[in-house]
Amino acid sequence: MRDTEQELGKQTVGELVARDYRTAQVFEKYGIDFCCGGKVALSEACHEKGIDLKQVLHDLDQVAEQPVDRSQNYTAWELPFLADYIVNTHHAYLRENTGTIAGYAHKIAEVHGPHHPEVVQIAGIFDTMAADLTQHLREEEDELFPTIRKMTELVKQGAAPDSEEVKTLRALLVSLTHEHDKIGDAIHAIRRLARDYEIPDDVCNTFAVTYRKLKEFEDDLHKHVHLENNILFLKAAKL
Repeated sequence: MRDTEQELGKQTVGELVARDYRTAQVFEKYGIDFCCGGKVALSEACHEKGIDLKQVLHDLDQVAEQPVDRSQNYTAWELPFLADYIVNTHHAYLRENTGTIAGYAHKIAEVHGPHHPEVVQIAGIFDTMAADLTQHLREEEDELFPTIRKMTELVKQGAAPDSEEVKTLRALLVSLTHEHDKIGDAIHAIRRLARDYEIPDDVCNTFAVTYRKLKEFEDDLHKHVHLENNILFLKAAKL
């Protein structure tokens, strides 16, 4: 049975994307945050943005009519497999691209800063975010994901996880979720300063490349944080 308009409006944006990742393209179109801000009800998110809920629901229906790519059914994946996917896809992307983007950001700040002071701020915010992400990835790979793998195996064997491990897992989930919020605030600040990555007329090609790379970085981060906040962390909390 299809959910009614009222029922869909009460569901959080994160729940909708977790159920069907294809809906993310609709939320991106309207500038609705589905990762760090994904705990907000759809009706509330639309109200805050001044968007017609009926139009958003119409677009969601259009997406639902498209063929399903079962490789994106992330909620069906076992936790260790999802953790490995995050490391091999999103952690790898960050390690391969963060330094390059930081270099571009500083270059355009040096060249275009006098006429576009916002790029100086962008470079500074990106540096802080990059440092936070380095520590964040290490915590996930060295502490969170091994704990999840161990506890998942225990549950499979019908054994109860150690109370200290449960306590550690809970603390990690709270801490890492808070870090996601901080990182999310940083990338949103960059988008605002960059005016939604609109490229000015008086800039060089490196400036244009930097803004395109920042947009790509944000898109990857949205999916990365969504997979953790709205799927991995919620399932891990039930262990």
